Amino acid sequence: MSSSQPSAAARPRHIVGALAALHIVIIISSNYLVQLPFVLFGLHTTWGAFSFPLIYVATDLTARILGPAVARRVVARVMLPALLASYVVSVLFHDGVFSGWGALRQFDVFVFRIALGSFIAYAVGQVLDITVFSRLRQSLLGSRRWWLAPAVATLVGNLVDTVLFFSIAFYASSNPFMAAHWPEIAAVDYATKLIVSLFGVVPLYGVLLGALLRWLPRAQPRVAAA
Repeated sequence: MSSSQPSAAARPRHIVGALAALHIVIIISSNYLVQLPFVLFGLHTTWGAFSFPLIYVATDLTARILGPAVARRVVARVMLPALLASYVVSVLFHDGVFSGWGALRQFDVFVFRIALGSFIAYAVGQVLDITVFSRLRQSLLGSRRWWLAPAVATLVGNLVDTVLFFSIAFYASSNPFMAAHWPEIAAVDYATKLIVSLFGVVPLYGVLLGALLRWLPRAQPRVAAA
C-alpha cells in the first residue's frame, strides 16, 4: 500500500508550479527595480541588475535536476502571468512611488514597454539559457566541470536578455532620462550582471545543486508493504 506522500509523477508538477511562482516574483521585482536608476562608480545602472540574475539559478537548477523539457515548461507558464503582473505592479509603483489604484484606469505606454520588453527578453533569454546549459552539460568538458554550463549559459542568456529588454523598453522612450542613457545603463547593467553571476549566482548554483542532490534521494516517495 502506498503512502499518502505525492507520487513521483505528481511531484514535478508541484515543483514546476513553485518554480514558476519564483520566476514571477523575480521578474516583478526586477521590473520594479529597473525603474530605480543610480550611479555606480560614475556610471548609470539600475537595481534590477542585482535581482534578475537570480532567475538563472532557478532555471539552470531546473534543467539540471528535472531536465530541459521541464525547464521550458516553467518558462511557458511564467510568460503571460509575468507580463500582466509586471505591468500592474509597475503602474501602481511608478518610479518607486505608490500611484494609487486609480493609476490602473489609464493605459501607461512607458510601463507597458517595460513589461513587454521583459516578456520578450525573458522568453528568448531563458530558452537560450536552457539550450546552452543542456548542451554544455552533455559535453565531456561540461560533465567534468559543474560550473562551466551555468556560467556560460548565464553569460549568454543575460547578454541577449539585456539587449532585448533595454532596446524594447527604452529606445525613444517617453522618459527623457532613460531615452538618453539606456545604452549606457544597458552596458553597465550587463557588466553588473556578469560580476553578480560569476561571483554570486554560479557559486550559489553550486551550493544549491549540492544540497538538492543530497535531499532528493531522501525525498523519494516511500512505498510500504501491504
